[in-house]
Amino acid sequence: MPESIVSIDSTAAAPPFEQIRTQIIESVRSGALPPGTRLPTVRALATQLGIATNTVARAYRELERDDLIETRGRMGSFIAANGDAAHRHAQEAAIAFAARIEKLGIDPDEALGLVTQSLGALARSDPSS
Repeated sequence: MPESIVSIDSTAAAPPFEQIRTQIIESVRSGALPPGTRLPTVRALATQLGIATNTVARAYRELERDDLIETRGRMGSFIAANGDAAHRHAQEAAIAFAARIEKLGIDPDEALGLVTQSLGALARSDPSS
């Protein structure tokens, strides 16, 4: 993993683990980190960035929870074969939402308005945005 893909901005509002997580996601989406790419060990990345190992470990755990990376024991952590699973999870949530909206008898335009309003509220409450 090239050094330039992950960096920490000490002046950013987002905590370091979130900066790492977000930058890795962006690198996967852009193709800079293709599926199967081996990531640095937690210790190596922490040393490179000058931060605590627990910070990197938290970022890796969250990426693994979201199916973006997979840890293969002593072999290390790799970008998952399916690449960015976030879009797959979002699609599954959208399908479930659409089914529920239909069952409730809500107009699709009204449902889209509700989603837009909710996403706007989340963006306003997120200090990192």
